[in-house]
Amino acid sequence: MEAYIGLENLLDISRIKYNEPMKKHTTVKVGGPCDCLVMPENIDEIKNIVRFAKESKIPYYIIGSGSNLLVADDPVHALIIKIGNKFGKVIVNGDIITAYSGASMPYVAMCAKKNSLTGFEFACGIPGTIGGGIRMNAGAYGSEMSNIVYEVTYLDKEGNIVTLKNHELEFSYRNSFFTNQPDLVILSAVFKLKQGNEEDIAKLMEENKEARQEKQPLDLPNFGSVFRRPEGYFVGKLVSDAGLRGYTIGGAQVSKKHTGFIVNVGDATCKDVVDLIHYIQKIVKEKFDVSLTSEVVFIGGEI
Repeated sequence: MEAYIGLENLLDISRIKYNEPMKKHTTVKVGGPCDCLVMPENIDEIKNIVRFAKESKIPYYIIGSGSNLLVADDPVHALIIKIGNKFGKVIVNGDIITAYSGASMPYVAMCAKKNSLTGFEFACGIPGTIGGGIRMNAGAYGSEMSNIVYEVTYLDKEGNIVTLKNHELEFSYRNSFFTNQPDLVILSAVFKLKQGNEEDIAKLMEENKEARQEKQPLDLPNFGSVFRRPEGYFVGKLVSDAGLRGYTIGGAQVSKKHTGFIVNVGDATCKDVVDLIHYIQKIVKEKFDVSLTSEVVFIGGEI
């Protein structure tokens, strides 16, 4: 690990993990060890860590809470930069919320509720960070991040801090300006919401939470919806109609509760999950001539 020693001059040793099992940092609880994982707390640390990786020619990946993320079983020879709750400050000013990218979406939704701000209720149960939510334009219950984002600030490939307005962010279904540019580090986002009634906001959030608990397999490790919704179809219905409800490979299973999800029913490996994704795609294509595209981010190879 000599290549990483210089990191100890950039941030506290307690926030540097060597040979860290990535299954501890993904919501599906799958993934082999990475060479090094760091948890920055401020923008200067992020800038310095990225500069260090580039100057040292060390490959690096940016992750958040690990939802929508699959990591290979084999060791990942890279630096993992985890932008989590250590970089999760939230500031409310009138109807404007500024959130650092490591803040969880449920936490920001709660901050909005406490300040009687409406518009963020849809995200109260999405188990991701603001950075991840913007990168994939996360959405639920008829709304998505693009509806409330005013501007986003990020670190570009040259180490400059850049801010883009909503219309520059190229939002579309589960896509944004950042989706295919992993070198860009989302730092913060500004959301413009509307004044509402706290009781009404709380009621809607509770309804969304109950709907999620009723329909989704929250009792088992998973990474959310596995596939993008093909135009004119619902993934869950396609997979169910293909007879794949409960289909299992190793420790990976098509959820019996919601067939758009893959769950870890016991020590699943990355290979189990990838094999199951491929099998689902194969059977749905054979039966319905519909191609399913994975929306899972994969570190350590390709799905």
